[in-house]
Amino acid sequence: MTISPAKASTRTPRRGAGNAWVLLACAALVAFATLLALLFRNTASNRSATGVQELRVYCAAGMQKPLELVAEAYQQEYGIRILLQFGGSNTLLSQIEISRTGDLYLAADYSYLEIACQKGLVEETLPLATMTAVVGVQLGNPKQIHRLDDLLREDVRVVLANPDQAAIGRTTREALQRTGDWSALFKRVKKSGVFKPTVGEVANDIKLGSIDTGILWDAVASQYPDIETLSIPQLANSSTTIAIGILSDSKHPTAALHFARYLAAQDQGLKYFAALGYQPVEGDAWEEVPELIFFSGAVNRRALEPILKRFAEREGVKITTVYNGCGILTAQMRTLLGQGYGASSFPDTFMACDRYYLEKVKDLFHDTGDISNVPIRLLVASGNPKKIKHMKDLARPGVRVALGEPDQCTIGVLSRRLLQSEGIYQQVLENNVVTQTATSSLLVPTIITGSADVALVYASDALAEANRLEVVPIDSPLALAVQPYAVARNSNRKHLSSRLLREITKSRKQFEAAGFQWEFDRSDSTNQD
Repeated sequence: MTISPAKASTRTPRRGAGNAWVLLACAALVAFATLLALLFRNTASNRSATGVQELRVYCAAGMQKPLELVAEAYQQEYGIRILLQFGGSNTLLSQIEISRTGDLYLAADYSYLEIACQKGLVEETLPLATMTAVVGVQLGNPKQIHRLDDLLREDVRVVLANPDQAAIGRTTREALQRTGDWSALFKRVKKSGVFKPTVGEVANDIKLGSIDTGILWDAVASQYPDIETLSIPQLANSSTTIAIGILSDSKHPTAALHFARYLAAQDQGLKYFAALGYQPVEGDAWEEVPELIFFSGAVNRRALEPILKRFAEREGVKITTVYNGCGILTAQMRTLLGQGYGASSFPDTFMACDRYYLEKVKDLFHDTGDISNVPIRLLVASGNPKKIKHMKDLARPGVRVALGEPDQCTIGVLSRRLLQSEGIYQQVLENNVVTQTATSSLLVPTIITGSADVALVYASDALAEANRLEVVPIDSPLALAVQPYAVARNSNRKHLSSRLLREITKSRKQFEAAGFQWEFDRSDSTNQD
């Protein structure tokens, strides 16, 4: 029998029906809460790692405590498991080379990452902190150890980390080889002491009293209340940089870089290093999706755009690029500072068309080196109807000249310098110049349309119209623009900017295909102050 809704509302409920409705409602609420939790977890995970479930990190044993803390915090926030495999830095490097698996490699000394990069095992690297080698003894220093010679005494039991396995062992060997003390200590340890595979095992032996002394990292020793440390002159220059690298064989490089940035952020992972006695570097501030602001002279656009796109996709970051004449860009920088915008809108990086305009803002940037250079050429119509062969031809009556505007762009400054070297600048400017533009690329259409007979342009800007136009070489050492790369002093993304520099310096073929000549190998890329 069918019951109408009106009649159904007046019926007396069956016994237990109310409980059934309550149970159904509760079940629905539980299902809804579970769905929300799953959505939140997936959102957090997808937000950074596009559904990655876990990352494997090969980690030097001396960094076990901070890495465990950071991994736990990261997993709670992003839902990605961080699998940590500990060992000596060199031992781990050998495992990586053999297995070709995993996502990240954290070494106790940057030299291991350099080796890994040379072998093609690591792509990007991020510095984390520094440590120094010290002598560790039991609390109270019962054996009265005060200098290196005390480690050679017959009544002192010595432990060292294996130089062929652990960074602390290698650092000790290199430091003492420089002072001429390694041979004696090596023989002493080999005779009656112990070599351990990791710095943690050295510390544990001293703590337990199974050994009297050993050499270990100061930051590791600070994590053991039962260990005292002393500095000795022979280890004075034994500091090392802890760094992490993204493995070339990682199947999740963007997710790996996300975790590496979190680990290397001054307000995230580096807090744990500082709390445990390490000396953290000045890391970037943590941003889940950093936005790198890149100001670039317009001449660089043809080479840079595919490089920047590739870098942004791999790193999982956003790059806001502003291309323009360098005079306009540097004026914009001064305006931004004058308005008090600060680091939030000021460019993180600047790649100028030539060093001339970087010099104009050198107080605002760290200069990291020259990337490329590009010749300046005379651009004319096909067939060169005005028979222009030399700079002095620009001063002939009836020759219409197009130049860059010196106050707006580098090509204008360099063109002025070239014309001044020939002694014809004022003559050309007053009698023959028909237009001035803000960039070299804007000069090319003046020849295409026939509104000018000749233009001074960058050779790279003439490539696209090679079939319709001709270039005339300029016989002068001044006919060259050199493109430098610089990082803003007030940037919160200095390490990200440095990794972008590394990506650019790996792109020589890209620049040469765009009409540039490579400069980086000849430049001093270590002059960052």
